[in-house]
Parts: sequence; structure tokens; C-alpha cells
Amino acid sequence: MVYGAAMQSDAMSGPEFSAAAILGEGLPEDAARLLHAAAMAYDVDDVALNYLMEARLLAPTHPATLIGLYRFYFYKGRLADALAVARTCLTRAAIDNSLSLDWREVRPADAPFGDFDAVGARFFMFSLKGYAYLSMRLGAFEESAAAIDKLLELDPSDKVGARVLRDVLERRGLEDVE
Repeated sequence: MVYGAAMQSDAMSGPEFSAAAILGEGLPEDAARLLHAAAMAYDVDDVALNYLMEARLLAPTHPATLIGLYRFYFYKGRLADALAVARTCLTRAAIDNSLSLDWREVRPADAPFGDFDAVGARFFMFSLKGYAYLSMRLGAFEESAAAIDKLLELDPSDKVGARVLRDVLERRGLEDVE
């Protein structure tokens, strides 16, 4: 579970970010064990969720626990719960990058958003992308569009793939017309 989280984002709670953080740096050993146990118990929802919640209690702001919980909710189809975790990730990334807590107020000069090696900025971008996607899936189309616009404003080269979300959003309902 911890390794899988690393594939999405690299960040660390606190002011320093590193790719190693998602792989477990700064994560209490007991929390890492709980994340692994959650991965092993994935098919038993209550058990896996219990492990994830226990890990989160031990490391409430560590990206590995947040991403593990986000992915659990997402893949179990609990999109409203996943959206709540995406909001938490956005807040954590904003704090860790010294950004505005309101993603709408974040500007391109606030962090190196276009630099894929800037793991702190990347965690913010992937969190915002998850937020945009889930907002769309849950029918909050204007909110999703605003988040997608912000992603493209922060990273016009679109390293996180916001244009794909924009295309999906623009095509919604067209299948019914054709």
C-alpha cells in the first residue's frame, strides 16, 4: 500500500518533501505495518478500513496514510469519502508548500508547479486533480471545471493530465445527443 501510494505523489508532512517520504520516510513503523495490513485485507472492507484509520491516527498528515485512505475509498466506489480525503490532501499540500488554503487563490509563481521533480508542488497538483475528477463524478461540474482551469493555469504544459479531464467534462451529455 505504501509503495502504491508513491506512484501517485511524493510529499512529506512538514516543510521538507522527498520521494522517500511516500516510500515510508517519516512514517512511524506501526503506521507502515498498518498500511501493509490494509493492503493484505483489501477484500474485507471493514478490516482494511480499520487498519487505514489506525494508520491515520498514528500519522494523520503523512501523505502515505492520506493516499492509502483516498485510494481505498476511490476503488471501493465511495467517491464522496474519497473527495473528503482529496480536500484533506489539498489542505496538507497547501500548508506544506506555504500556499493559500483556498486552492482558487494559488498562483503559478507560488511554487514550481510545472516542474515534475518538485514533489511538494506535484502533491498539490495531483490532489487538485483528484478533487476535480471526483467533483465531476459527483455532479459538481462547475467546481470541477474551476479546479481543472486552476490546474491548467498553474501548469500550462499539463504534466498532470488536466486536459483529459477537461475533454471528459466537455463531452458529458454528448453521447445522449448522438
